[in-house]
Amino acid sequence: MDKLERIGSFKQSPIIAGETYKAYIPKPLPPSPPLDLSYLYPLLDKANSAIGRLDGMCMVLPDANLFLYMYIRKEAVLSSQIKGTQTSFSDFLLFENDEVPPAQIDDLTEVSCYVNAMNYGLERLEFFPLSLRLIREIHKILMNNAYDGEKLPGEFRSSQNWVGGSRPGNASFVPPPPEYLIETLDNFEKFLYQSNIKMPALVKAALAHAQFETILPFHDGNGRLGRLLITLILRHEGMLIRPLLYLSMYLKLNRQQYYDHLQSIPETGDWESWIEFFLTGVIETAEQGAKTIQAIVALFDEDRAKIRNSGKSTAAVLSIYNFLQDHPISSTTKIRDKCKLSLPTVLRSLITLEAIGITREITGKDRNKVFVYDRYFALLSQGTEPL
Repeated sequence: MDKLERIGSFKQSPIIAGETYKAYIPKPLPPSPPLDLSYLYPLLDKANSAIGRLDGMCMVLPDANLFLYMYIRKEAVLSSQIKGTQTSFSDFLLFENDEVPPAQIDDLTEVSCYVNAMNYGLERLEFFPLSLRLIREIHKILMNNAYDGEKLPGEFRSSQNWVGGSRPGNASFVPPPPEYLIETLDNFEKFLYQSNIKMPALVKAALAHAQFETILPFHDGNGRLGRLLITLILRHEGMLIRPLLYLSMYLKLNRQQYYDHLQSIPETGDWESWIEFFLTGVIETAEQGAKTIQAIVALFDEDRAKIRNSGKSTAAVLSIYNFLQDHPISSTTKIRDKCKLSLPTVLRSLITLEAIGITREITGKDRNKVFVYDRYFALLSQGTEPL
């Protein structure tokens, strides 16, 4: 098998400002000659098992939606960090409590748009196929904060873009020209919903993500949308009962390998190496997710025992503790409003939780204090500091 036969074609541009460039037009998926997955089957089996364990672990959580709520936010922060956003997980949760310095507002709004786009995509998948139309709808939400009119939220690009360099002529990669974009995207959409293509869902997600990052169909937001698509594809294929697998932590920690693999496919036709890297990420991510769930369940059991043994297990204390499981960083006013308690009752209860080592005040303010569920937040925020 000659993998070089899988490489697409290069379109020579007209001479512009005294120089020319070559834009890459990928062949339709699946790759031809066909993939050789024989040596990857043990890794694929391990990845499938790891996802099954992660899904099963959610059954022991008091509320699986709680874990999902936080993991979507964590994924939004991490995926945006790969792109270059300087927002941390704590920054974003503070932002949701209206506690953020104005200087960070653009980055934080960008992360918020990612959360909205992910939630929208997951909801739409319940009754609408994964298609170019849905991808455009998701992109419009993802780029809702794009003040530059040239970003064209929800619209495929009509001009040439590129990766690296200051122009196509010195770029490291140039995707399909606009006149080839619709045909390339039509082929991509067919691959997404063709039922006659028999391949494991994880392999399909790996192929689709890399192909999307090769096409780069939008002016901006391609990386974040491409990573978001991984979860949507696995959900669409029935691989995930709950959308709990997010690879951005792995891709952030291994970002140079990530970029190298994406760059290598149009040069070598070696899809298998990319799939191997992808499956390794699935295994590591699912295993870490299962460990985090175990640690969270143990922490909740331990802290509930602390509350019982403190002798101050009032209805207000328990109500606020339950609220902090959903919102591990929260202001006293938000807790007052959501738990429907008086502010003095909220403050007394939080002081009780602080005294037994569960919460900590983080602003130093006399009014509108902000408390963090310390150890729980530490578990959730592992690896989310900006690059």
